[in-house]
Amino acid sequence: MKKVIVISGHPDLSISRVNIAIISKISHRGVKVHSLASAVTPTGFDIRAEQALLDAHDRIVLLFPLYWYSCPAIMKQWIDEVFAPGYAYARGGDELKDKEFMIVATVGAPSTGYRAGGFNRYTLDELLRPLQQTVAYVKGIYLPVVGVYESVFIDDELIDVAAQNVAELVMEDQASADQLYENMLLQAEQAQIALLQ
Repeated sequence: MKKVIVISGHPDLSISRVNIAIISKISHRGVKVHSLASAVTPTGFDIRAEQALLDAHDRIVLLFPLYWYSCPAIMKQWIDEVFAPGYAYARGGDELKDKEFMIVATVGAPSTGYRAGGFNRYTLDELLRPLQQTVAYVKGIYLPVVGVYESVFIDDELIDVAAQNVAELVMEDQASADQLYENMLLQAEQAQIALLQ
């Protein structure tokens, strides 16, 4: 079983409903949760300690509320400080290679707002492309983004359901893009469907 860590990028969990519910459900499954708001000091993060946390885990889940179409500043600061040359990239920087990265973003608006023609114009995947590229640059494995929409509107019962669903996704084995493609090819072959005419 993969060792999973959830990096909570919410700057103030005391005002969160959805992120705190997700953390509660995940914690009950024995997953390590690391709050950046608790770890940061006036001079920044303890880089070695943060890197050691990442080293000890196979899947790194970045959990945060969507702020201005990206992660909160505290998570960006953490990435800037912890994903250092010689550790995450450049010569000798391959410590994050082949680690899985999953983003779980809580979003205030409905999913219909995050699409071409929607009022936010772009999908959540498109908006989070810089994080996807960061994972690619450090040679990690980028898993599909999990969005929890309408986080400011949903009632407690739906929050509980959403948090349970996220907790299950965080723990599930995820097929790589190559595996998904291979599965599609096998399915087409079994059904005797010619993919190219």
